[in-house]
Amino acid sequence: MFSSVDRVLETLRAGRPVIVSDAAHRENEGDAIMSATLATQQWIAWMVRHTSGYLCAPMPAPLADKFALPLMVAENEDPRRTAYAVSVDAATGITTGISAHDRARTLNLLGDPNATAASFIRPGHILPVRAVDGGVRQRPGHTEAAVELMRAAGLPPVGVIGEMISPDGSTMRMNDLLATGVREGVPVTTIEHLIAWLDERDNRTRSRPERPAVALHRTPQLATRTVQLLDRPTERMDST
Repeated sequence: MFSSVDRVLETLRAGRPVIVSDAAHRENEGDAIMSATLATQQWIAWMVRHTSGYLCAPMPAPLADKFALPLMVAENEDPRRTAYAVSVDAATGITTGISAHDRARTLNLLGDPNATAASFIRPGHILPVRAVDGGVRQRPGHTEAAVELMRAAGLPPVGVIGEMISPDGSTMRMNDLLATGVREGVPVTTIEHLIAWLDERDNRTRSRPERPAVALHRTPQLATRTVQLLDRPTERMDST
């Protein structure tokens, strides 16, 4: 059973991962996704155990620009146009950068509104990925899904994602994703469900009636009194 998007958002706000699958005609894979801001050593270790361990940090392109994270290559030959940026580590508070603790530290900084380009060293062990401005309705990938989910949850728009992998090293498909979700207590949804949820939310917003403007009427007596006060000569106030 798929979880509702509302439950997925609650889980993300609690600092826990969720599993999101894309379409069968696309990559046909599921990614573990959680908030970069709320990442902990415990949950990054969980992601390393259950995914390929190749952890990426989706974020809006303007934020990548703020952190001075240009595209990894000038000519992107990836058929799906995944916009990998230069890899990073936190500039302080880590050792080699590869441990769950160190990667959580780097992710926390990527999700910190007060972080700057100087907060990071390059290259590193976290792969930032630039999301397209139009979100999942323009590019229905895990990069955009992560950013959309963080925004919908009211979190900073930086996630951490990793592709779910079976014990034999193969990519997990839907049945295994659902079974893992049940076993691990992790909600599972799809990008299609997220798009439908976003469309429904936007339709509700558009269909809300606008509140009528409240007209402020000044009584004739008040208007007359205001004119009288304005017409009075200004009294000089001597300084003391």
